Amino acid sequence: MQKTFQNKVAIVTGAGQGIGREICRQLARQGASVVLNDVEESLAEASANAIRGEKGNCISFAGDASDVPFIQRMVDETVRHFGKLDIIVANAGITLFGDFLDYKPEDFYSVMKVNLGGSFFLAQAAANQMKNQGTGGSMLFMSSVTGHQAHKNLSAYGMSKAALEMLAKTLVVELSPYRITVNAIAPGATLTERTGNDPAYEKTWSAITPIGKPASTEDIANAALFLVSPQAGHITGQTLVIDGGWTSVSPSPY
Repeated sequence: MQKTFQNKVAIVTGAGQGIGREICRQLARQGASVVLNDVEESLAEASANAIRGEKGNCISFAGDASDVPFIQRMVDETVRHFGKLDIIVANAGITLFGDFLDYKPEDFYSVMKVNLGGSFFLAQAAANQMKNQGTGGSMLFMSSVTGHQAHKNLSAYGMSKAALEMLAKTLVVELSPYRITVNAIAPGATLTERTGNDPAYEKTWSAITPIGKPASTEDIANAALFLVSPQAGHITGQTLVIDGGWTSVSPSPY
């Protein structure tokens, strides 16, 4: 296998399972040293162990990826352990459904703290490290098709995801002088451990997705790895939608 990320060091948040774990797995398979974060310590360590079992270089670093002091510790520990930081994937996020008319303030601020605050301050800490290194870097935010098309009961979540795409665009102005690229991906329906708990999920999304099936975690990871790779070195401020064509037609799953 081609080692596209040989000698690169990456942090991926919210990576104990699903898309984040697959991104870690693929980065490690292609030569990167990976710091795998998840809020659940047992999940983070189990996933890092599995990647090491495939001969990948991966360590776990459990904690709350929306907590600013923790974010800085994670960046510092990454540099202490691996010597530098080249790539971040701000994958940690939460989804709290609720009708707009009675959406709870505590739910709103929880979504914003994790989805926006965690991504913003991870990017800030990483950018300062990359600036000091002087060798550039790549950042990727995790948006969603709900940042492009309305979904019932997801007003706060969709708002947070659209904001991440604007953050990627805005940071082009501030981080390009340091040769740091900033992009986002917007996954559509994806088969993960979480969505697999809904017995109707795959059937429902297969019926309304033009390609005829929801994405796999590998589908999303493939796009993520491209945008943080040297092959995407002249791409910045962009969002890549990975949805099997759903946003072109946008039928509701309800």
